[in-house]
Amino acid sequence: MWVLGHKISPVHVSGNYDMVIGETGPKVPGPPPHFHSEMDELFLVLEGEMDFIINGEMKKIGQGESVDLPKNTIHTFTNNGDTPCKWINIHSPKGFLSFFEDMGIPESDENALQKSVDESVINKVMAEAASYDMHIKV
Repeated sequence: MWVLGHKISPVHVSGNYDMVIGETGPKVPGPPPHFHSEMDELFLVLEGEMDFIINGEMKKIGQGESVDLPKNTIHTFTNNGDTPCKWINIHSPKGFLSFFEDMGIPESDENALQKSVDESVINKVMAEAASYDMHIKV
């Protein structure tokens, strides 16, 4: 599925966490800065690199590196590079996968990438994010 310009592939796990494999194209921004009050989050970069802003500080994460985002950590990310970035994202405890499922556009839809960044989708995310424990800092 495509979620806000990122290709997201859920990995169904038996533990009390959600995991997805994501791909972000060159120059694609992440979500607005936000935090989770009930979940910890982790990113592991598999290919390429990502620029994270974590509590106002920039941090570049390259292949094989990870970043931990404990509860209440304000964060976002961007692929500022010229090549795609592939990453694993984990939320714990389980519960955030529904955000991707509800906000995502099926990959099989025509123009799915473009639809995933349509103004109506962005407005829906902004209006409903808090119900997924995604608290956007505007």
